[in-house]
Amino acid sequence: MLFDPASHEPLVKTPWSESRVRAAIAAIVVDAENAFDEEALWPAHPLDDEITSAETLTLYLGASGVIWALDELERRGAAEFRRSWTRTAVALHGRYAGENLGDPAPSLFEGESGILLVAHRLAPEAWQEERLLACIRANVANPFWELMWGSPGTMLAAQVMYERTGDERWAAAWRESADRLWQEWRDELWLQDLYGKPGHIFGPIHGFVGNVHVLARGELLDEQRRSELERRAVAVATNYAQRDEGLAQWPPALEPRGSRAIKTQWCHGAPGIVASLAPIAPHDEKFTELLLAGGELVWRAGPLVKGPGLCHGTAGNGYAFLKLFERNGDELWLDRARAFAMHAGAQVERMRSRYGRGRYSLWTGDVGTALYLWSCISEEAAMPTLDRF
Repeated sequence: MLFDPASHEPLVKTPWSESRVRAAIAAIVVDAENAFDEEALWPAHPLDDEITSAETLTLYLGASGVIWALDELERRGAAEFRRSWTRTAVALHGRYAGENLGDPAPSLFEGESGILLVAHRLAPEAWQEERLLACIRANVANPFWELMWGSPGTMLAAQVMYERTGDERWAAAWRESADRLWQEWRDELWLQDLYGKPGHIFGPIHGFVGNVHVLARGELLDEQRRSELERRAVAVATNYAQRDEGLAQWPPALEPRGSRAIKTQWCHGAPGIVASLAPIAPHDEKFTELLLAGGELVWRAGPLVKGPGLCHGTAGNGYAFLKLFERNGDELWLDRARAFAMHAGAQVERMRSRYGRGRYSLWTGDVGTALYLWSCISEEAAMPTLDRF
């Protein structure tokens, strides 16, 4: 088996309904707004384990991510709010620095850079830019070599700031990190020294395809390296694909340890591989066929039991379908994405009933799911923060 049936559940039979999806988005937005407290922010969810006080402020699990998602929904015409989130977003940086006693992590998803990037989006100030630039430069040699904590994440921050401002300082900071990341690409996959456990990881949040995505995103990579990037990435994805009867899957890592257990979610396995690599080598028909086989695996496996979220939930898996729709234009993939959207919306309601409350985070919670629902309405494949920040 290329997927674990116990990790998935049957797809709901509710047909696609834009009005129902809009109502689901509205319910998520109202719940998030009602659950907010100026001092406590949003409560952590039991399924997010023992979240630290610093994590409650971050882009991945905390308030910065929720505010970014709510602001994105409003900018895209998917929601309206009774309040402004600007003052809170700006104040989060000071709270984060205080929680870390002067030694904050520079990372994008779990540290200072993500918080600064959200604050700058809502209320740009020069001090934010100076501090963010320092974070990016401080993270150049981080041995994690992945999106969550390492330089690929802060490279993404540099690229977003370059897109916002056109200031060459950000392009220079991006290239400094890109040069070092390229030097570290010695074998087929990067070697991540992650939490003291070195390993070669495939998935986007901690591994190979996330690094490829950041290098390929935008126009900062020179044409010679872009060509080599695509060649090497296609070769790695092809070499390590596990194929069977028209399906394709990828292991979480090369090392023979617990991480090799089969996973079919955005952070590990076919959904994240397909979503991250679908934009590259667009005219390579054999590679397209491989990606389609990965998408077929995601469809055959079905929605995730874990819930509706982006990182390891039904919505994250659904972005693989939207990426394939963007790549080859076959509306079968849009239909499948929308089927997953109906299921993800039902999962939000089911989990809210079970726990008596919503789940307030971008990458594991309801607001990330709302962004996926809107992507299915607008027929856009851009992943939150990774493609569109």
